[in-house]
Amino acid sequence: MVSEAPPFWWQSAGIQSALLSPFGWIYGRVARRIMDRRVRKAVDVPVICVGNFTVGGSGKTPTALALSEAAIDRGLKPGFLSRGYGGGVHHATVVDVSKDTARLVGDEPMLLAARAPTVVSVNRIEGAELLLGEGVDLIIMDDGFQSARLVFDQALLVVDARRGVGNGCVFPAGPVRAPVIDQLRHADALIVVGEGDGADPMIRLAARAAKPIHLARFQPRNAARFRGRNCLAFAAIGDPEKFFKTLEDAHVRLARRQSFPDHHPFTEDEINELLAEAELYGLDLITTGKDYVRLQSGHGRAQELLEKTSVLEIDLAFDSPDAPSAIIEAALAAFHRRRTQR
Repeated sequence: MVSEAPPFWWQSAGIQSALLSPFGWIYGRVARRIMDRRVRKAVDVPVICVGNFTVGGSGKTPTALALSEAAIDRGLKPGFLSRGYGGGVHHATVVDVSKDTARLVGDEPMLLAARAPTVVSVNRIEGAELLLGEGVDLIIMDDGFQSARLVFDQALLVVDARRGVGNGCVFPAGPVRAPVIDQLRHADALIVVGEGDGADPMIRLAARAAKPIHLARFQPRNAARFRGRNCLAFAAIGDPEKFFKTLEDAHVRLARRQSFPDHHPFTEDEINELLAEAELYGLDLITTGKDYVRLQSGHGRAQELLEKTSVLEIDLAFDSPDAPSAIIEAALAAFHRRRTQR
């Protein structure tokens, strides 16, 4: 997968998508076959998978964090399982936030590990077994919906309300990871994040399939401290515009904004430019939690940028406050059923 999505992915399908559609057809056939495979490993705790339809950010990690809070409130000990995109780990590893860096294990695992035991592993089966050794009684997978070899007790698809699935074409003709219908067929519920009508087709499909639909939005925790100040916001996430809109909705004044590809390692020149622009115009620097942890493993003036940058802290707030708990309950019930059917 690519880290920077081509702009035509998020526009109406045109000549570029048409030229790439044969490759998308092949990719989609392979993805469908992988999702349909019958042989999957079952582990002895409930497994919730948080995935998305498309390449790029939709809110998977905030969703995983919200579910972990609901699990902890129920007295469970959740653990996160991640592939660790952008890291350099090639074997199952327990993330240690006091020693590891985003350069080694990936940016999202660093955020997850601050909340609950987190394992990074390309091989999800090995990762799940390592998590069991950490004493968890619920596994929350951040991504892996289309490719994992584990049995899921709840499979969730997260979609951005504004962007939806873009042009709806399968990679590389578009951002979709596998044919939409096939993905919904394997999902237990749909989570729509944000505001807009881009996800309306997915909502209608999920409703016709009688899948539960949960609505949620990003809720900043500390936006008030930035109000009345001129800010330079920068982000290297799947959808930087979502971050900028969250700030604007919280009435934060953005004098400048800088976007970078998802999981982008900031170069020395980029760091110098951000610092110089902030100093020249008297701007406060603000970024995402993912970008902040990635800067922690940087060199040169990265430490200076860290010291001068604030993080917008966000929660995922569901329209129905009981939604995360309901998802946990559904996973526990499905786990009980598969145990009794052995």
